Amino acid sequence: MKASGPDLPGPEPLDELDRYDRQGRRSPLDEIADQILGEIRERGTYRRMRVLDGLQGPRMVVDGREVLLFAGSNYLDLARHPEVVEAAVRGARDWGAAAGGSRLITGNLQVHVALEEELANFFERPAALAFNTGYMANVGVIPALVGPGDVLVSDALNHASIIDGARLARCEVVVFRHGDVESFAEVLGRVRPKARRILVAIDGVYSMDGDVAPVAEIVKRAHEVDAMVLLDDAHGTGVLGKRGRGTAEAAGVLGEVDILMGTLGKSIGSFGAFIAGSARLRELLVNTARSFIFSCALAPAQVEAARVSLRLIDSEPWRRERLAENCRRLRQRLAASGISTSPSTTHILPVVLGENERTMSACERLLERGYYAQGIRHPSVPRGKARLRITPMATHEESEIDGLADAIIDVFSNEN
Repeated sequence: MKASGPDLPGPEPLDELDRYDRQGRRSPLDEIADQILGEIRERGTYRRMRVLDGLQGPRMVVDGREVLLFAGSNYLDLARHPEVVEAAVRGARDWGAAAGGSRLITGNLQVHVALEEELANFFERPAALAFNTGYMANVGVIPALVGPGDVLVSDALNHASIIDGARLARCEVVVFRHGDVESFAEVLGRVRPKARRILVAIDGVYSMDGDVAPVAEIVKRAHEVDAMVLLDDAHGTGVLGKRGRGTAEAAGVLGEVDILMGTLGKSIGSFGAFIAGSARLRELLVNTARSFIFSCALAPAQVEAARVSLRLIDSEPWRRERLAENCRRLRQRLAASGISTSPSTTHILPVVLGENERTMSACERLLERGYYAQGIRHPSVPRGKARLRITPMATHEESEIDGLADAIIDVFSNEN
């Protein structure tokens, strides 16, 4: 059966053999699934996964059709860099296909230690600790720092991993208006007298809007009342800042963020995540972060690939420059035809269409023209804010950027 997209609505055929047990009774599990999935279909937010084939890069095969890819997070196109791929091969050859256990038992390989030392040096912090995913990093670090009696002050558009980390911590959560420094200051002043500890959590780049948090002001005001700051810079790492150190570097506060979280699987082109901060923070996480303690260590191939990518971010700054230029070109081409990508100022460009059906129709029509820009709906974005989420890469050619712009403009003009 041909695969459909992750946000493509419609029923999915069920295997009738799975609907009844050997005595002919209806499976309780299937009854639960059918009820919940039925409700999801009625809301028009049913999801399926597309199938991609080929080397990760600007052009791939999506659901059997060769297209230009504008829907990924391999922003700098390092995932297919020959040196990165060779490092992964070497890591598997020298260390095996798996680490063989959790870091506290048998999985703490020399390559993990080397990666963490290099991450710490890269971000000019005393120490770093690798996690398997950014999600696991956030749900590990938040409960390690706050709990009942404490407060997490959170931007209204923070990533789901921050929300879930706060739930696991069982701390109070107080939300401020997205990107609003005055709202943040008001919330901070209100919670300071009653909170034992305060952890402020923000994204660096917001993954669906493409705007950047007011990092410098958040850090300044948080530290004035002895609050800690967690910066989730999954989408800024490697891309923003003069040297690719992310939104904190761009804001001039790289050394002032208490807890820096980043991923290895986006611009760094490998897999995994990390927390960078003080040596005492690392020690605390090794001893208390459940998502670290109870997980197998990263595979050596991914670790070695990430180490090479960090060096390439320094030695090939043209990738950041080309990415920025590609985004500028696309943004200007669309704006000239009245198509807004606001509030984005980065490499994530949203085109908000509002309605789910309209958004997914535009996504499919672009795919037919040879461009994959994924449609995003609730719960990834608020209801009524469905959008195309467009993510150019550093290695897209100008003609490819122009072709995408023309295709989007054509899709919009045919709607009106």
